[in-house]
Amino acid sequence: MTNAQHASKGWRLDWPTSSGSRVASARIKSLPADFFVDEDLSMPDDCDGGGEHLCLRLEKVGDNTDYVARQLATICGCRHFDVGFCGLKDRHAVTRQWFSLYRPGQEDEDATFIQAVEEHWPVLAKHRQARKLRRGDHRGNRFELVLKEVVGDTSAIDAALARLRDLGCPNYFGSQRFGHGGANLDRALTMDPTTLNRRGGRNVKKRGRGRSTSGSRDSKNVLYFSAARSWLFNEVLAHRVETGTWLTPLEGEPGACENQNLMVTGPLWGDGGTEAVSVQGEIERSVVAGHPELAAVFSTTRMKPERRPLNLKPEGLKWDWDGNDQLRLSFRLAPGQYATTLLDDVFDITDATTFIGENCANSVVQ
Repeated sequence: MTNAQHASKGWRLDWPTSSGSRVASARIKSLPADFFVDEDLSMPDDCDGGGEHLCLRLEKVGDNTDYVARQLATICGCRHFDVGFCGLKDRHAVTRQWFSLYRPGQEDEDATFIQAVEEHWPVLAKHRQARKLRRGDHRGNRFELVLKEVVGDTSAIDAALARLRDLGCPNYFGSQRFGHGGANLDRALTMDPTTLNRRGGRNVKKRGRGRSTSGSRDSKNVLYFSAARSWLFNEVLAHRVETGTWLTPLEGEPGACENQNLMVTGPLWGDGGTEAVSVQGEIERSVVAGHPELAAVFSTTRMKPERRPLNLKPEGLKWDWDGNDQLRLSFRLAPGQYATTLLDDVFDITDATTFIGENCANSVVQ
């Protein structure tokens, strides 16, 4: 599936680029090694002083993050909840990332446990610390990508990549966040948003060691809610791109009075809508008002509105041609930014894994 295809219910899943059009086409993930991701974790001050959480840096190929976390829990004999990580990494890739496991008082058994883990994934580094790894704890991700079957004028591609390096591109959420054909957005319209009260906590019955009887359902609802929130952000950003204002602070930008080096942001919708006021607030509310069913999801969540930068600017973007139809890129992105978003601004991308399908290569640890 290319980035020009749309969802069955009319959800837009392809948004305007910074220049108005893409200059070439390319294929990604022909091989896992063509999509290399290395997580950059900021080491805590206590990482050499012990702690209840054992942290392992693993290299994995063909396994997604949640699958590895569940397998680690099985090997460790702990709950899935007791395994932490900083962010989800792609399955069809070579990825290096950190996981934490709650193993209080088991320091003497760590070596044996690590040997068991190494039967499945190489352990590149380890340390103990006092707290569980959580989403966004890392400093960013380093990418090394190989694009194949590149079709387009090389000088135009070089110019577009130089523009990305210097100015960045619209910071859209990647289409994978919305599920196949926008299915997560469809489900967001039917979920119970009252289960997502992050201010007051969730009122759910528990059993055992803090396990929720509705944990699986709530987890899926969080996924669907996040998809809805992300899609509305993309729609607002698309409007700013179309009107040429995505790099320009508008009157009403939150924090404008306190910060002279203001970062231009867009809304992560919540209870009450957006924190923006005046011109910017009017624009954001007008765009979201065009999607009343999705906006209604937020009316009872009590989820606090947040902000997200409109611009994605890669750090250290470099590229090299390997012949006329293969391109190697390296760059670093902040947490929550998508490499595919960066590529989509220049290339009409075909993901080779779409044609592979979901295989059953992941073997369950007994």
